[in-house]
This record gives sequence, C-alpha cells and structure tokens, in this order.
Amino acid sequence: MNREPETPQELLLAPGATKVESQPATPPSAVPASSAPPPRREHQRGLFGIQAFFTVVIFSIFVITFVAQAFQIPSGSMENTLLVGDFLLVDKLHFAGGASPVRFLPYGSIQRGDIIVFNFPVEPSEFVVKRVIGLPGDRIQLRNKMVYVNGVSLQEDYAVHISGSYDNYRDNFPRQRNATREVDQHWRSEMVQYVSDGELVVPRDEYFVLGDNRENSADSRYWGFVPRNNIVGRPLVIYLSVKTSGQGGSDGKLMHSGPMLAHLTQLARWNRMFRLVR
Repeated sequence: MNREPETPQELLLAPGATKVESQPATPPSAVPASSAPPPRREHQRGLFGIQAFFTVVIFSIFVITFVAQAFQIPSGSMENTLLVGDFLLVDKLHFAGGASPVRFLPYGSIQRGDIIVFNFPVEPSEFVVKRVIGLPGDRIQLRNKMVYVNGVSLQEDYAVHISGSYDNYRDNFPRQRNATREVDQHWRSEMVQYVSDGELVVPRDEYFVLGDNRENSADSRYWGFVPRNNIVGRPLVIYLSVKTSGQGGSDGKLMHSGPMLAHLTQLARWNRMFRLVR
C-alpha cells in the first residue's frame, strides 16, 4: 500500500528529483541606498551661492556710495600735490553732513586749504579735484598771482608757478574786462553780482577753489563756485601711482580706476604709494 505525501513540498517533487531549499527574499530595507545627494541639498547649496554673490555686490555698492571710492588723476592741475597717473582713494564720509543743519554723526567741516572732490557744477556727472581757497563770506582777490583772502595774502607752499606767461584775468582775478574765451559764459555774466571793491565775495553754502598748478588749472576763476551739496569727499591716500607719457589737461576731472595697467613694475612710482593726501 502506497503512502500519501504529507507536505506540499513533497507533492511538488517528481520521483528522483533533488530537494532544493528555498531562499528567503531580501527585505526592502536591505536594498542599498542611492549614492546621489538628495535634490533638496543641491538646491540649498545653489541658493547659498546666490545669496553670497548678492551680499558682496550690495556691500560693494554701499562702500562706493557712502564710504570710499577710487579715482585716477588724468590732468596736471593739482601738481605737485597730485600727479597724472595717481590713483586715489576718496573718503566720502568726512564731509558727508552736507549743508543740512541737522547732523547725525560728527562730520568734519570744510576748511581753507582742504583738497576736495566734487561734482563739476558745469557737468554734474563729472568729478573734479581742487583745493578750497575761499569759504562762505570770504573776499577773494589775486594780485600778480598772489592770493589774498579778506585782504591778507595766503602763504601757499603747495602752489606751483611753472609758466612764464602772463594773463591779466587769471593772475589778477577778478578782472572781468580781460576775461578770456576759456571763461564759462554763464559765469562771465553772473560774476559781476559777487564782485565788490575789486574782490569776489563767496556766497553762502558755496566755495571758491583753485588748482595747485596755478597757470595750468581750470578752476573757480573760469566757471564759478562749488555748491556745498556738490562736494563728494576728500582724497585720503594715493594707493597707486603710475608714470604716464602725457601731462593731461587742466580741468582736474577724475577718472574711475579701470583695468590693470600693463608693465606695472616698470611704470610704478613706488615712492608715492600709500602717501596721504594733504
């Protein structure tokens, strides 16, 4: 009498077949995880890079707008204090109080002899550098190239006279009858209202400026006063100085610092670098 199979496994085996043990299935938790980082982490890293970039841009704009800005001297109107090829860092905080009577910080007041950077009154988009000679209320006169303020001659060790030419308007200012064609037409007609007893009276909240290179400077003698609100700051330090082939013009207009200069080691004036401007 034949025996009936007792288990399902035995029912599946054919006569003479070898019994095979079944292997347990791998649980889902044992499957290796992917090596790629989750998309969220990559997204966060990209956002961090964008935030860092815009932080640098915003900080740079803030510094240029309110703290300091770099310029290049393109003309010889301020020689020998500033030379063609000098690169300046301009302090924009020192005079930042403006003409407003309300001040939130102890800003410095503008003094006679200060060198200032300002928006050119004739072309406000241009920056110019000159020295303050007349303060509001001062009476200005030039006699044979000598500057007199309120009847007293100025002792100007910074002034340079290198030209042998003589110009009656320039050297004996204000002489309206001898005005040259370099004089701004608007200033030519406006100047008469500020002249009293042969002296130019500086109005309120305005300044009279001259270049140190007196015979090669287009300054207040040629285009008028500098309004207080036009004053941007003062040159703080010469951070780079490079020899140039030309002497430039006489207007004293500044240029923004541009690309790196070629052959810097051969052209650099090392003795002028990091010199304070006075």
